[in-house]
Amino acid sequence: MAARLHPAPSQAEEIVDLRHLSARHLDALLAEEIRTWRTELEWDFEKSADLVRRFMDLRALNGSALMEGGEVTGYTYYVLEDNKALIGDLYVRRAVCSAGRENQLLESVLSAVMSSPQISRVECQLMMMQTAGPRLLPRPNYLRTFERNFMRIDLRQARLEERKPRRPVSLERWSDLYQEAAAQLIAASYKGHIDGEINDQYRSAAGARRFLYNIVQYPGCGVFHRAGSYAAFAAGDGPATGSLCGISLASMVAAHCGHVTQICVSPEVRGTGVGYELLRQSLQSLHAADCRSASLTVTAANRDAVGLYERVGFQTVRRFSACVWEGF
Repeated sequence: MAARLHPAPSQAEEIVDLRHLSARHLDALLAEEIRTWRTELEWDFEKSADLVRRFMDLRALNGSALMEGGEVTGYTYYVLEDNKALIGDLYVRRAVCSAGRENQLLESVLSAVMSSPQISRVECQLMMMQTAGPRLLPRPNYLRTFERNFMRIDLRQARLEERKPRRPVSLERWSDLYQEAAAQLIAASYKGHIDGEINDQYRSAAGARRFLYNIVQYPGCGVFHRAGSYAAFAAGDGPATGSLCGISLASMVAAHCGHVTQICVSPEVRGTGVGYELLRQSLQSLHAADCRSASLTVTAANRDAVGLYERVGFQTVRRFSACVWEGF
């Protein structure tokens, strides 16, 4: 039975468990969301929408829908991963979008997962929240909020001058043989980093393995673009020669738009130009694959990374919030 939030803004509004609906109830909403991702972020959301439809028809998608006048005007869903809940999406029809409606949906899933004794952590990065930014989100005493930037670059005008890194490295195209070393690299690179607070998969090699697997196998960050993904290995005569010291992974998120899904370097080569060279190679490969633009996301407080991307030519086109809850 549908559960009504109190107080409701109007008698026509109610929050309904997604498992009580089928994919056809979300057809119009998902069609609009696909158009919104395309026009606002140059992102093809169709494959992600197909996954939503599939799990909806299996009655296996945890989440909530906002019903108004018998129609779905918004939805959000979450997935469970061990003792963690990941809120995967939240979207409200643009014609009726408001902070109140978005907060109703967010509160409905937070209430469900935070009351579960099995869940000790919640993460979400919701780029489609239209009213993101400085605002009061549900449960402010429990949620930690981090500002993130969605940045985009016009690859036809990008400033991608070749600059030799100050540490000798050898760059190779990505191979799955590098996955274990990359997992170790991510865990070492993000130790004590703010992004480890936002995504706990960065905190351990085991979590990073799952993160890398998701990038390659699932469409959440686009279709993995192996030709635009690189690994950097230490060169020269030092004891670290041959060890992985940086990665840049790319995906295709639309016919003519790429996305840098992950870029990181080891602490030993940070600030030596290795990160720039990895980024440059990925962007050049995306351009060669007929991409007119490329995007990435970055935590706003990571000023060094933001500065690098801006110098290359990236511009922030959207700011959104990442939220984390870590137990009571």
